[in-house]
Amino acid sequence: MQTSIWEKETFYAPKDVTIIGSGFAGLWSAYFLKKNNPRLSIAVIERGIIPEGASTRNAGFATFGSLTELMHDAREMGQDNMLHLVEMRYQGLERIRKTFTKKEIDFLLTGGYELITPQHPISSKSLSEDIKWLNNNLSRKLKNKKIFEIADRKIGRFGLREVNHLVENKLEGCLHPGKLCQALLRTVQAMGVIILNNTTVTGYEINEIGIRIHNNRNLDLLTGKLLICTNAFVKTLLPELDVQPARGQVLLTAPIEGLKIKGAFHSDEGYIYFRNLGNRLLLGGARNKAFEEETTEVMDISTTIQDELESFLKRYLLPGINYTITDRWSGIMGVGDVKMPIVKKINGQVYCAVRMSGIGVALAPMIGEQVANMMK
Repeated sequence: MQTSIWEKETFYAPKDVTIIGSGFAGLWSAYFLKKNNPRLSIAVIERGIIPEGASTRNAGFATFGSLTELMHDAREMGQDNMLHLVEMRYQGLERIRKTFTKKEIDFLLTGGYELITPQHPISSKSLSEDIKWLNNNLSRKLKNKKIFEIADRKIGRFGLREVNHLVENKLEGCLHPGKLCQALLRTVQAMGVIILNNTTVTGYEINEIGIRIHNNRNLDLLTGKLLICTNAFVKTLLPELDVQPARGQVLLTAPIEGLKIKGAFHSDEGYIYFRNLGNRLLLGGARNKAFEEETTEVMDISTTIQDELESFLKRYLLPGINYTITDRWSGIMGVGDVKMPIVKKINGQVYCAVRMSGIGVALAPMIGEQVANMMK
């Protein structure tokens, strides 16, 4: 198909900055680039009709990490790195709340909870020690003295079974990731950012006049700077990066009369997560039961993981309660050997902001601001 002069001079005109990926990282980056310099011409290229990956396919958690997950991270990546990562996530959630109203994104400060089950038991003494250590170390960064606390008294209130302990975090909640993505799209487009959907970038080359972006439409696009925010799919363009796809599967029940579970919940070092969606129950995760199988870019569900999720549902959450599963889906996260995101200059005027490690909702605002400042 031929291109009109009008298209060449607007949508496809050379840009100051082009961003690949219209998920949370890409859109927040566009937002801060425009905030820094409103005169920049910016295009965001998205391979899907809507943002694909994890941004609109996650569980809608506004959280910064469960107790056992953070203790595990402290051992694996070091205490300072873990604390810095939590601080970024918390600040990212605060940025979202300051930018959009609760109604726009269905934000609810429900509180977050973690189930300690017989499958992954922790003694009362160890649990109390971990809570004290985390509270002491996080209080300065989050400006809150009491973040985690034991809330065993609420186990019965939520109708949970076979749960040894419940840990509460009042600073966390839930939101609607689809509405957040739409709000970001509206905001950056109002700032003058152009969104090019259904366009797959196949490569790029740097030459004397800038960066030429190759794509499936056989219409090379020119840009001064290039920012790659494709997260789990970044290896197509930057194969040297330590980023692997990780599929996260989810199921959702039909409305359950008298559902007691209210809030955002985790278990098993964050690998299991669930929340109420009104009087429906949304449950996801369990990829640690089949790491190799779930290291994939295939956006589909599997019997292995769905069976694990239903087993958890029946045993701990809805024992003896009849329910119907109405929806099942998956999203693809970007993970690596460590959980710290990769935000850096690659070469020339090419940058990347990837590896959100499954918590891009909270991280993306801070990562977008960081890379936008880097690209000044």
